[in-house]
Amino acid sequence: MAEKHFKYIILGGGVSAGYAAREFSKHGLQPGELALISKEAVAPYERPALSKAYLFPQGTARLPGFHTCVGSGGERLLPEWYTEKGIELVLSTEIVKADLFSKSLTSAAGDIFKFDNLIIATGSTVIRLTDFGVKGADAKNIFYLREIDDADKLVEAIKAKKNGKAVVVGGGYIGLELSAALKINNLDVCMVYPEPWCMPRLFTADIAKFYEGYYTNKGIQIIKGTVAVGFGSNDNGEVKEVQLKDGRVLDADIVVVGVGGRPLTTLFKGQVQEEKGGIKTDAFFKTNVPDVYAVGDVATFPMKLYGDIRRVEHVDHARKSAEQAVKAIKASEEGKSIEEYDYLPYFYSRSFDLSWQFYGDNVGDAVVFGDNDPASSSHKFGSYWIKDGKVVGAFLESGTPEENNAIAKVARVQPVAESLDQLSKEGLGFASKI
Repeated sequence: MAEKHFKYIILGGGVSAGYAAREFSKHGLQPGELALISKEAVAPYERPALSKAYLFPQGTARLPGFHTCVGSGGERLLPEWYTEKGIELVLSTEIVKADLFSKSLTSAAGDIFKFDNLIIATGSTVIRLTDFGVKGADAKNIFYLREIDDADKLVEAIKAKKNGKAVVVGGGYIGLELSAALKINNLDVCMVYPEPWCMPRLFTADIAKFYEGYYTNKGIQIIKGTVAVGFGSNDNGEVKEVQLKDGRVLDADIVVVGVGGRPLTTLFKGQVQEEKGGIKTDAFFKTNVPDVYAVGDVATFPMKLYGDIRRVEHVDHARKSAEQAVKAIKASEEGKSIEEYDYLPYFYSRSFDLSWQFYGDNVGDAVVFGDNDPASSSHKFGSYWIKDGKVVGAFLESGTPEENNAIAKVARVQPVAESLDQLSKEGLGFASKI
């Protein structure tokens, strides 16, 4: 059992971890001061690629092409980069015990890592149907997507089950992006989800109607208002059918499940304050434990713009929160202060030839503008959300960079809106005036 001591440890190997390492490097590091510990076998990478280009039959993304920080236009941090910067990259290492007060982490192999400062960047894990005892949910070729190993297994199945039938369980981010990727691979795709429309946490019924119509036109079958309650398998233990609560049975060669995630906070239970499913932090991502920070999916932090606290699961926040935490650590060492985190919620997705962006808060009354006909060639449309007479959220499909910047500004400024009719008529014109 080896024991090592580091001034800084980043625990996690996802997007936040890579961006935190880069930020430490910008501020200057002595060799051996920083370790990054990940249970994955590869250096941090831009996770969104796994549900998009990683699965494409052409223009396929593979490592080292999408290591952090290329997703935001930054430098690609190859494993050699960490070596050059004197950062110890500790891969394929699962931490099974964390004692935040004695400042030590213990790996499955029994190695001990001591720290002066810790950044918890453990991210989320997928919710599995086996967690709920769904019958047959442990069959082969039922996939979840979180890490690169998951994506590799799915790629192999797509090749092995060429032109086969795929059922996607879930109608959120992963469900929509993976349904598109599977269809591009010439599989017969069916989506199943219990909600009345797709992406209900963000989309209104009017927005969802476009995407459901577009996917249907692409040949994807959509079944709403029911759930998978069981799976049948063949003699090889491979899934062959999906049994739905409404009695229908769907043939399936591949099943992909995307029913949400759960922040990985178990290691720290009873040691940190928790709220809204995450580790409670201040505006600098500092927890209630001295010298311990939490970033990305696991952090519940003050949302200055809205005067409340939230937990955000998205790559944009993963990047920015990591940078903020490192800046706060370095400022504290130097006796300086930095600005509080002032985050504008931002979500985006790409599938087929579609690309949407959302900024702000999806509360209040919503109004749609533009051409939201699924059969349209332009399919440029958007939506505004209005609360207490102000525009607090904005969504745009197929926007230019300038147009996306304009709706972001609307969400940040929260201008007064005279009426829903006015917004519907003015559309993007309203945003361009702000």
